Amino acid sequence: MSMVDSFEKIPCKIFPDFRAGSKFAAQEIARLIIQRQKEGRKAVLGMATGSTPKTLYAELIRMHKEEGLSFKNVIAFNLDEYYPIDKNALQSYHRFMKVNLFDHIDIDPANCHIPSGEWKRDEVKMQSAHYEQMIDEAGGIDFQILGIGVNGHIGFNEPGSSVYSRTRLVTLENSTRLANSYEFANIAQVPRLAITAGISTIMKAKKVILLAWGQMKAPVVKAAVEENITESVPASLLQNHDDCTFILDESAAAELTRFKSPWLTGEFEWTPKMIRRAVINTALKLNKPVLSLTNSDYNDNGIGDLLVEYGDAYEINLQVYYMLRDSITGWPGGKPNADIPNHPERSVPYPKRVIIFSPHPDDDIISMGGTFQRLHDQGHEVHVAYQTSGNIAVTDEFVTRFLDFATGFDELFGVDSTKSRQISDEARSYFAQKKSRQTDTADIRNIKGLIRRCEAKATCRYVGLTDDRAHFQNLPFYETGTIEKKPMGEEDIKITMELLRQIKPHQVYCAGDLADPHGTHKVCLEIVFESLKRIKAAGDDWIKDCWVWLYKGAWQEWDITEIEMAIPMSPEQVLKKRFGIFIHQSQKDSVPFQGTDAREFWQRAEERNANTAELYARLGLTKYAAMEAFVRWHY
Repeated sequence: MSMVDSFEKIPCKIFPDFRAGSKFAAQEIARLIIQRQKEGRKAVLGMATGSTPKTLYAELIRMHKEEGLSFKNVIAFNLDEYYPIDKNALQSYHRFMKVNLFDHIDIDPANCHIPSGEWKRDEVKMQSAHYEQMIDEAGGIDFQILGIGVNGHIGFNEPGSSVYSRTRLVTLENSTRLANSYEFANIAQVPRLAITAGISTIMKAKKVILLAWGQMKAPVVKAAVEENITESVPASLLQNHDDCTFILDESAAAELTRFKSPWLTGEFEWTPKMIRRAVINTALKLNKPVLSLTNSDYNDNGIGDLLVEYGDAYEINLQVYYMLRDSITGWPGGKPNADIPNHPERSVPYPKRVIIFSPHPDDDIISMGGTFQRLHDQGHEVHVAYQTSGNIAVTDEFVTRFLDFATGFDELFGVDSTKSRQISDEARSYFAQKKSRQTDTADIRNIKGLIRRCEAKATCRYVGLTDDRAHFQNLPFYETGTIEKKPMGEEDIKITMELLRQIKPHQVYCAGDLADPHGTHKVCLEIVFESLKRIKAAGDDWIKDCWVWLYKGAWQEWDITEIEMAIPMSPEQVLKKRFGIFIHQSQKDSVPFQGTDAREFWQRAEERNANTAELYARLGLTKYAAMEAFVRWHY
């Protein structure tokens, strides 16, 4: 048994990204199906829903269409369903399974079993018992697929669920409803009840795989895998399963000891990055400035090996202190006429051409508003590329407000208001009968996109940019009218490559904040990465002098041990950034799809920026009001 095994009580397979993890899981499922086919037996699969298994199901569809994988011998039982809900509703898991898997493979519809959100309330107990009976009659679940909620739920078994629980009606925690609210117009429309297979049902499966992607899942993965078994974290109960494996991407595994504190797991190579992480984490744990750590602190906290290799603690402390100090700069574009070897950015060329890629029409100001302003004020040629229209994040009520303005404007200045009045009346009529999550008409989507585009232009003017520095890409992958987006496509890459080649930037800023609830940031980042890689492969000369910086801020912040450039902000700069965010009025107060954090974006950003500054101060650096943080991407 390795030292890793002594920490991880559930086996974990870790992959570079969710695609690789999904492919592995699909291959495991295919192996079972094929083996059962050879034996002339059925393969009984337990199916999960939500965003996590979508790529897995897409891979199974590909294997069916391209490799001939048949599902004729498969019996499927789904974990859960909202209650009550029409089976054809956009948010129902019945529809989810049909759209994402069943309609694309040769499975017998009679073998597809999903708890019904249409069961009569007084029949739910009876129907739930019957569902368990059907599983037993099929021979039990051979292979159970799971996701995990940020509170540790599996299926809809919320914290406190009994290990003996079976299929039943449950009440959803508010955190779960918030996490799932991206599927609905707002949290009020998320059902408060659900039907779920129980912990006991899951534990009886012969094999279990749990999929987890992204940084948001990292804390609960650690709790489930490394900490004590508790019904407060239902996924931790899987430690008692005989054949359970967690399939993780690197972000979801980030809090595991083998990544967070690898020096505790055995043989380990100390790199400058790892030394920095170990010393900073120890300082924060002990609430000491870096320069105050002692030899005893090192020995008592598992990093005594550093003393053997590098000598006295104070010398190591100095090395880490200088790393932190050198990451702080008020010159994000580089300081002119200066030779600072350890400065995060180059002094030459100056000024620089800069592109800020903003996934939505407000991420630029929310996530790096202070840096944005400073780049402009320091004379750099700053461009903003708004990658998507952001039209789904505008409420219907906000549209009617602007339609009232449009008709009122026409009437005020004697312009024929017939057309604007007609558009307004048609929109109001449509909104009056619109169902939850119904796709807007093309006209309404265009109006919502116009609202966000005008807000973005106003923000650029607020910072000081001219209109020609704002580029609205309207990438096609986004323009579905729904939360569900298309994968990155060739047209998205083409549009992005054309802009990059037009501007030939020395600096590119991208959103590395991958925790947004509908995945847009991730796709936008992949598009920029792929575009830059292709340009480099093509041999464009300017790309040799182009650096890429990744920002976060709207949903999360970089870990203090990762930050390579920290831009300090004064109280006045914090307020200026806040007022810049306020320009995006459509995103204030009641915002669709804002995830588990109910606060407005300016509040989230200020807290994250203040926390970063506080961490630097705790480590013994100068105390600033706020800091925006960046990590460089090398390609």
